[in-house]
Amino acid sequence: MITRKLGNQGLEVSSIGLGCMGMSEFYGSHDDNQSFKVLSQAIESGVTFWDTSDIYGPKTNEELLGRYFNQNPQIRNQIVLASKFGVVRNSQGEFLGVDGSPEYVKRACEASLKRLGVDHIDLYYQHRIDPDVPVEETVGAMAELVKEGKIKYIGLSEAGVSTLKRASSEHPVSVLQSEYSLWSRHLESDILPTCKELGIGLVPYSPLGRGFLTGAIKSRSDLEAGDWRLSNPRFSEQNFHHNLILVEQIDQLAKAKLCTSAQLALAWILHKSNDYVPIPGTRNVERLIENAHAVSIELSPKELKQIDQVVSSDLILGDRYPEAMMSTLDR
Repeated sequence: MITRKLGNQGLEVSSIGLGCMGMSEFYGSHDDNQSFKVLSQAIESGVTFWDTSDIYGPKTNEELLGRYFNQNPQIRNQIVLASKFGVVRNSQGEFLGVDGSPEYVKRACEASLKRLGVDHIDLYYQHRIDPDVPVEETVGAMAELVKEGKIKYIGLSEAGVSTLKRASSEHPVSVLQSEYSLWSRHLESDILPTCKELGIGLVPYSPLGRGFLTGAIKSRSDLEAGDWRLSNPRFSEQNFHHNLILVEQIDQLAKAKLCTSAQLALAWILHKSNDYVPIPGTRNVERLIENAHAVSIELSPKELKQIDQVVSSDLILGDRYPEAMMSTLDR
């Protein structure tokens, strides 16, 4: 595994990261013992950039990593640990809104540090932008956490152009985490050029289209009851089979390249820019190994052009989130 730099402040991470959300919630049943095996394999494979959030579970995903660190204290310094704050849920898991107030920033960080059992978080994101709190105030509070040594680098998630510029004027922002993949290309028109201008790296979440682009999901019945994806517009009854056309195109390209669809989708992101680091999630050791090997796949300019021509996100039906959640994105 090779490393990449994100932003201009010195953050360096493995070229493939690990999204830990699905180990605790949203994508069906989970097994903590199996998740521990995946975490151990991640270390062996050099996938040492781990991503969590206080809302995953809620809170139980950070607690899961905290138990792993407690049982394996020697590996904490090998991991670049990222977490997030800002989306508020109650103990029943209900979403209550977004809070970017300075007081909440500090309170949330202290709680995450405790759950994770660590003395600092390497990369701390505002998970969603609070429209009622100026981002300068939120980032100002995060900058104080940097000074206190509780976090090292600042990130934003699903932030728009104006927000990125205003935040960066308050304190350097190292990373933008947003959805980006072969079927989600909305960042390309203005947000990615802004990141380049400001020296902000990109961490694409859901780089495999929430598992859809791997080809492993052939029908809605492949998803467990209660799986969040069943409420996602792109997985709806009316859109699912149409969107499978894109998956079939990716599969054909991958076979020609002698790799898997997942590897092709990840390699495509890696070739887009040297400061993009995708964080595919998995609860499966074999899939972790498969994803890690994507760094060895070389795509020529001709192949990249072919992929862009054949796999067009314009053909995808459905928004990337339900309507109520779309208003919280790219603020």
